[in-house]
This record gives sequence, C-alpha cells and structure tokens, in this order.
Amino acid sequence: MFEFRNGSLHAESVPLEAVAREFGTPCYVYSRAALAAALAQFQSACGGHDALVCYAMKANSNLAILDLFARTGAGFDIVSGGELARVIAAGGDPGKVIFSGVGKSAAEMRYALKSGILCFNVESAAELTRLAAVAGEMGRRAPVSFRVNPDVDARTHPYISTGLKENKFGVEFGAALELYRAATRMPQIEVVGIDCHIGSSLIEYAPLLEALDKMLGLVDALAAEGIRLRHLDLGGGLGIRYRDESPPDVAAYIRGVFARVGGRKLKLLFEPGRSLVGNAGLLLTRIEYLKPGAARNFAVVDAAMNDLIRPALYEAWHNIVAVRNSGVSGAVYDVVGPVCESADFLGKERELAVSEGDLLAVMSAGAYAMCMSSNYNSRPRAAEVMVDGEKTHLIRERERTESLFALEHLLL
Repeated sequence: MFEFRNGSLHAESVPLEAVAREFGTPCYVYSRAALAAALAQFQSACGGHDALVCYAMKANSNLAILDLFARTGAGFDIVSGGELARVIAAGGDPGKVIFSGVGKSAAEMRYALKSGILCFNVESAAELTRLAAVAGEMGRRAPVSFRVNPDVDARTHPYISTGLKENKFGVEFGAALELYRAATRMPQIEVVGIDCHIGSSLIEYAPLLEALDKMLGLVDALAAEGIRLRHLDLGGGLGIRYRDESPPDVAAYIRGVFARVGGRKLKLLFEPGRSLVGNAGLLLTRIEYLKPGAARNFAVVDAAMNDLIRPALYEAWHNIVAVRNSGVSGAVYDVVGPVCESADFLGKERELAVSEGDLLAVMSAGAYAMCMSSNYNSRPRAAEVMVDGEKTHLIRERERTESLFALEHLLL
C-alpha cells in the first residue's frame, strides 16, 4: 500500500527514498499487504461456496508473490511449462493448477500430467488429439475442460480482447458441443469442466455475465446428454484503476455469478491476475536529465520501455508522481527512457515539479510490467523488492551486465 507521509511517498512503512538508496533504480516495489488484501477480497466474496481462486500468474510470476498466494490457499492459472515450474518452486500445489494457452507442446503436457495438475483448458480439436496421445503414452487420463469462445465483446483494448470469434483463443461456441461428445469417447480423456475468458482490463462486468449465461446454456445442453461437468471456470479479466476508471466491484460481480449459477452442482473457478497485483506494485526510477525544448520538455529517467513496455505496446496510461516535492516550480514533461526508440516513453505530458536526480514512481505497475521486461539495448533487468511493514526483501536481484551474454559463444 502506497501513500505520502511527511511529503515523501512510502510503501507501507518504508520511504521509497530508502528503497532507492539500498537497492538502486530502476526497481520494482511491491506491497505485501496490498497483495494479501486483493486476494482476500476474492476469497471472501467466494466464502460459503464451492469455489477456487486461481491466480493468473502471467500478470506477475515472481516466486515471492506465488509463495504468498500459495500460502493463503490460491490455485494458479498457467500458460506454459515454465510457469508450472515456478508454481512448484514456490511451494504451490499442482493439484490447484489450471493449464491454459493455445500452443501447449507435448513436453509441456507430459510435465503437467506427471505433476498432477487440476485441469487442462483445451483450446482446439488438434490439442485434444495431441493430449489424448500423450496421456495414452503415459498410461494416464488427462483432466480436461474446453475453453469456449463465447463471441462476447469485452469492450477493452483489442490486443487484450480474447472472447471474440476472430481471436485466436478457445474453441468456437458452435463447435463446443460436438467436441465434448468426441472427448467423452476418448478413454485417455476425463471431461471435468468448461472454461471461458473474454479479455483483460474490463471496467464493467456485464460482458462477463453475458459470457456466463452462454456457458450455462452449454452446461445445461451437455447435462441433457448425460455429460455432467464438475466445474465452471470463468477466467479473469477484471480491471483496475490506472487513471480515472471505475473498476468493477469484486463482491458484486461474484454475487451475480452465483445467483446465475443457482442450484447447479458446479465448482466455480476464478482466474484474477491484474486485479490482484496491478495496484500492489510500482516502478521506482530516477531522473538522469531534464531536457527542455521548444516543442516538448523531456524528463529522461533510468527506466525505459524494456522495463515497462505497456505504454509503448498498449498506449497504456500510468500515473507518474514525484517521490518527494523538490520545491521547484512545475512544468509539463514527457517522461522518457534511454532506449534508442521514439516509442520509449513511460508517460507523456505530465505536470511534475522535479529536478535532476529526483525519484519518480510509476504507479500501478504490479501487473504485466516486470514479467514483460526485456534486455533490449543490452540493458540489465531491474531489481524487485517486497515491502512488508517496516521490512524490505530483495525478491529478485538486479541483473548483472555479464549475465546478458553468459549463454552466448564466440566463433571458434
């Protein structure tokens, strides 16, 4: 949780200036209290129902965050074998893991079956055929739900919309019934559920409930044919406040879900990602230079698009604040990094009262930030720090320059 105290921005009880002195910049900073509170909100809303909250770990896959969520009973939604390895390394229960994703390899399927995951979210007939073959080779039965594309407009950014018929995700709604019939005839497959996920960063939950109604229609049609499912996975997608959005109320959304499900004997699975971690983290960066110009003023910082690509990729808006008021008069700046691209900006036209050397905090950077970072321009990736009350924990060391080419070889 982040707030100003005595004119200085704090993470819980720790001044961000102290974090910068100890760990340097750029640096990702997370609040343990904020992470725990966000998960508790979902779990509390599900209280009294047969439900499981599975963190969509593609949003942020740091082991310390996975460990925290695993300790409080969360499951995990994964999209790769590497993410499954992270869950296991963090002490998570593979029996609470849902494996999503359109391109699972045979090796990933074998690893997941051997680990005993809860379910594969199958996204195509071809994937079902491959999974059946892999399971047969191993003498196993693969637990399966189909990710069904309900063709519902999530009304979000086109790059993170996943529930329309032109998107690559899921099986077409009209083809789902026949795929379920085919799956029940495969001895290597155990049909256990149904899944949908229509997109990310939703600021209203009406599209989610529209998708739910279509899924329940399929559930009932399957039950009429004797195919009774054990769970209904509604994915994630709830947005957060970046600027002036009014994100959906978690408890109201979940109440609406259970009301529609009614007396059906289904375990409900939810896969929040951004809504658990997005506002629990920020990117701490230092101003290297102030560069005034006739058309634009630039604040050149030591973080860049390789550290936080969302503004360049999605034209995403993050609030940027000075960690401490420098006492100078304000001006309007584009906050840019040192990467050799015009798209290398963290925010444009921001009014800031700052001097060279001051710290800035790029807010709402807990989701799709560090996990999407890269080494572009041969830049080492940032450190990550977890704040817990008055304590700070280094949960990822800053990369060293020599590690950038440690796996490369000169020609002989």
